[in-house]
Amino acid sequence: MQITTNPVDMSDKIAQLFKHTFTASEGADEGAAVHDLAHELLTTTPEKDIRVFIARDDGSLHGCAIFTRLLFPDDTRTAFLLSPMAVATDQQRKGVGRALLQAALNSLRAEGVDVAVTYGDPAFYGQVGFQQVTTETVPAPQPLSMPEGWIAQSLTDAPLTPLPGPSFCVSALNRPDIW
Repeated sequence: MQITTNPVDMSDKIAQLFKHTFTASEGADEGAAVHDLAHELLTTTPEKDIRVFIARDDGSLHGCAIFTRLLFPDDTRTAFLLSPMAVATDQQRKGVGRALLQAALNSLRAEGVDVAVTYGDPAFYGQVGFQQVTTETVPAPQPLSMPEGWIAQSLTDAPLTPLPGPSFCVSALNRPDIW
C-alpha cells in the first residue's frame, strides 16, 4: 500500500470513495452529503489550506483523509482539522485507516503543524494519539451536536494547551448542519 499526498486529478474518484463508504455505513443520504462535502473541499479550498492523503494499492483507492486549516487568529500555532476521512468498505479492519492517519500526522508534523483536530470516534482516533478535548481548550468553529467527539492532539513535543478562540474553518466546512 502506498500513501501519497495531495493527489492530482483525483477529486471525482476521491469523492466517490466517500459516497460509497458513507452510503454503506450511514445510508444514501449521508453518502451523498459526504460526497458533496468532499468534492467541495477538494475543488474550492485554497491549496495552502488543504492537505489530502490517500492510500492506494495496484491503482485502487483504499482510503482518504482530508485535512484543512483551522485558524485561531489569537494564537501563533498552526492547526489542521481532519474532516472527512474514509476507508473503502472492503479495506476496513485491515490497518489502512491507522496507517493512513499515522502517515498524514507525520507529514503534518514534518511541515511544522502544531495541532491536529477532528470530530469523530474517540476510540478509533485515540489509536493514533487523539484525545477528547473541550471547546474551552480547542474552540470549535460551529456549535457541536456531539461534543464527546471533539478530539485533538499536539503534533509537537509540547503538550496541548488551550487555543484562544474563536476558531475559523474553511468555507466548505463552515455549515452548522455538519457539526
